[in-house]
Amino acid sequence: MSYGIEFVPGNVNVKNVVKFCKLAENKDIDYAWITNHYNNRHCYPTLAAIAKETTTLQMGPGIMNSFTDTPAAIASFICTLEEMSDGRAVLGIGPGDLSTLPKIGIQGEKPVARLEEAVKIIRKLCAGEEVKSPEMQFFKYAGAKLTGVNLPDKKKGVKIYIGAQGPKVLELAGRVGDGALINASNPKDFQIAIPIIKKASDAVGKKGFDVGAYTAMSIDGDVKKARNAAKIVAAFIAAGSPPELLTRHGLDLAKVAKIKEALGKFDFKTVGELVSDKEIDAFTIAGTPEMVKAKCEDLKKAGVTQIIFGSPLGPDMTNSIRLLGKYIV
Repeated sequence: MSYGIEFVPGNVNVKNVVKFCKLAENKDIDYAWITNHYNNRHCYPTLAAIAKETTTLQMGPGIMNSFTDTPAAIASFICTLEEMSDGRAVLGIGPGDLSTLPKIGIQGEKPVARLEEAVKIIRKLCAGEEVKSPEMQFFKYAGAKLTGVNLPDKKKGVKIYIGAQGPKVLELAGRVGDGALINASNPKDFQIAIPIIKKASDAVGKKGFDVGAYTAMSIDGDVKKARNAAKIVAAFIAAGSPPELLTRHGLDLAKVAKIKEALGKFDFKTVGELVSDKEIDAFTIAGTPEMVKAKCEDLKKAGVTQIIFGSPLGPDMTNSIRLLGKYIV
């Protein structure tokens, strides 16, 4: 089992992200994943700053997409980060947030096919190949090649994690990725996701696939504080989940509709009153170190090989990282 940690450079500034990453490295956490949203601080310079101030932590965007960034730009970035970090770069890439993209004028058409094509091009460029792809559907490159970067070690290549939730992207992850970043905190979701990945990876003879649980984590010595800190995150996840996922976790659809309505009005008081232990346990890992450790063991038994400690981490981020390092890692 390996462990990662996620930071959002929107509610935390870059200097603090770097400080927290240094603390995470000191607590033997293996990966740092930095979220990528146009409305937040950019993950590229944030990752460069982390590379400069750490020595063992592997790091990457969690996650990019090939709508806002082209495969050539992503390949150039990941090669640069690989050089700056002395070989510690990893790439998280997915189909794109289809609720966010339209806000910046992108419709996000055929996201899975576009993602597959992008991954193929990124791998070729990072291997030093020239890409001529007039036959491709989305990126009709005419001799693209990385000429001014140090390429990753050929034996190691670029480690690519696919951000995946739905069946089509999970299948793609198993087929073309080295790992998957799955936005879920509950073993029930991995009991469905992992067989899809395994079937696809087995079909291409792939070994050593890394299944990452991109959890919503909240840990504290005070159980009430830990679970209260997870309420809003649980609410947003529930509000954005399809009915079949809500049903899988035994949640009341009418109640979730009320949560979604309250979120739309920024009525967080009502949200806090509506969110119960059921929503928190369905979509987050929240509680004391003992409770969190038990939940992480359940994920391991379900087949997860990397647990990523995601937002909010807890009521006090510094204390949360220390607790994670002491009791979980």
